Amino acid sequence: MAASGTLSTFRLPPLPTIREIIKLFRLQAVKQLSQNFLLDLRLTDKIVKKAGNLTNAYVYEVGPGPGGITRSILNANVAELLVVEKDSRFIPGLQMLSDAAPGKLRIVHGDVLTFKIENAFPESLKRQWEDDPPNVHIIGNLPFSVSTPLIIKWLEHVSLRDGPFAYGRTQMTLTFQKEVAERLAASTGSKQRSRLSVMAQYLCRVRHVFTIPGRAFVPKPEVDVGVVHFTPLPQARIEQPFKLVEKVVQNVFQFRRKYCHHGLGMLFPEAQRLESTGKLLQVADVDPTLRPSQLSVLHFKSLCDVYRKMCDEDPHLFAYNFREELKKNKSKSQEKGDDRDSYRRQLPR
Repeated sequence: MAASGTLSTFRLPPLPTIREIIKLFRLQAVKQLSQNFLLDLRLTDKIVKKAGNLTNAYVYEVGPGPGGITRSILNANVAELLVVEKDSRFIPGLQMLSDAAPGKLRIVHGDVLTFKIENAFPESLKRQWEDDPPNVHIIGNLPFSVSTPLIIKWLEHVSLRDGPFAYGRTQMTLTFQKEVAERLAASTGSKQRSRLSVMAQYLCRVRHVFTIPGRAFVPKPEVDVGVVHFTPLPQARIEQPFKLVEKVVQNVFQFRRKYCHHGLGMLFPEAQRLESTGKLLQVADVDPTLRPSQLSVLHFKSLCDVYRKMCDEDPHLFAYNFREELKKNKSKSQEKGDDRDSYRRQLPR
């Protein structure tokens, strides 16, 4: 593969257009996989420019499909591009690009949700977390069906500093449905503020850099698409385990139209709910009548810190799931009802 260091400027030779590649290999977007092809190379170039200076960079592209963004990345004079594609139909077209860019493009037929990237690039690229981001980038036009679980998975990797972030504060430039992009970047108090906003922003600087109209894609999706850039922060704004933060944030936003104390109450068993919720809010100094969208990352930091102490005091608390308790209570009520019916049937008429 390409060695690091100064490389001469590289441009791909003349190739069939993406539209011609689609016809040549008889490619069709699969609706069940949320596939939409971006054919306009001006837009793929714009996505790649928003990733920053990629000269001599090592890039991991997820879901390259017919290779539109792949071409723009290769033309950005990268040292090496690694693409991971699950759909075998796209491999021959990508292989054509690989042949046109000897030593530049590495193709993996696999699933981005399970692919291990920790050892994919040279060790020399690794940086200390507090240093500037490494010359490693993640870029991708994500299928809508995997975009949210994938970004949550990667945010957890950011918190653990492993996976793609074993190299340091690896930057990501990714596409999402416009609504999801707006949620990721939403500020405190905005209508779009959500679980995703908090989970992304406590770990990263998040920017919704531009929107691509749906008509630019083939087939045209029913929504526009947002391009979002993530840069992991040198220090997380909440210094608690990812799963704990996720649990608190999920519970709060499950009742997004109600006061925050409703969702926070679901962190505790019914028998102690009122008392424990009051204690959590009081010690964290959070107004119980704030709506979830009004809670800042600092509010969540206080809530998570206090909840962590409460979990340390009660080792069974973190494992508590209010839905399981609800099911048990429902089951008990059903059993009591069955017993009553059985008793009535035995009475003389």
